[in-house]
Amino acid sequence: MTAARVAGEPLETVLGWAAFAGRRIIVRPGVFVPRRRTERLAGAAVAAARAADAPVVVDLCCGSGAIAAVLADDVPGAAVHAADVDPVAVACAARNLVPRGVEVHRGDLLDALPDHLRGRIDVLAANVPYVPHGELDLMPPEARVHEPEATRDGGSDGLQVLRRVAQASGAWLAPDGLLLVEVADAQLDAALDTLAAAGLEARADPSAAAADDEDDEDDGTRVVIGRRRR
Repeated sequence: MTAARVAGEPLETVLGWAAFAGRRIIVRPGVFVPRRRTERLAGAAVAAARAADAPVVVDLCCGSGAIAAVLADDVPGAAVHAADVDPVAVACAARNLVPRGVEVHRGDLLDALPDHLRGRIDVLAANVPYVPHGELDLMPPEARVHEPEATRDGGSDGLQVLRRVAQASGAWLAPDGLLLVEVADAQLDAALDTLAAAGLEARADPSAAAADDEDDEDDGTRVVIGRRRR
């Protein structure tokens, strides 16, 4: 264990779990470690799901399945799904989620989901990669070396994957269904424009704004929301 930490492996994968929203989430080497800042995205998704009756909710780019775990625990009666393209992540997510009754799917973004969910998703929480490609080398070695690049690389401006999800989401969201995404604070305006260009009613989530100055790990991200118009 000590040797792995000295080699730069994230503490969470050395221990085999990460703390997230008061839970222990199983993580494995090669799987993106859930960040504390993403608890805001999970909380916003829970609030949105609770506003719907028997909601259908999806954790897209789920990694370990941390967001789906929170949704399954905190929204009784929700039909929760999770999806990722990486088979290692899907296997890890299944360990966290199958005991919670969550269906886990493997595939590329929304193509991973079963067709019967088209037009039925009330809440789509998508923790897409949003680091600009040119900034990947600036990340700490725990992420740069030990987490798959695809979980971090958002293309030239960091919003490439978000554009794909936003453009495809209209076919999957229910009327008034919501797409919720975490982005860097500096990307806020561009992310809102991206959602609007996809035909969604876009806004920033005020409850997930801004990082508490006392918690540096939370700094620098926002949650943006796109609503499918009726």
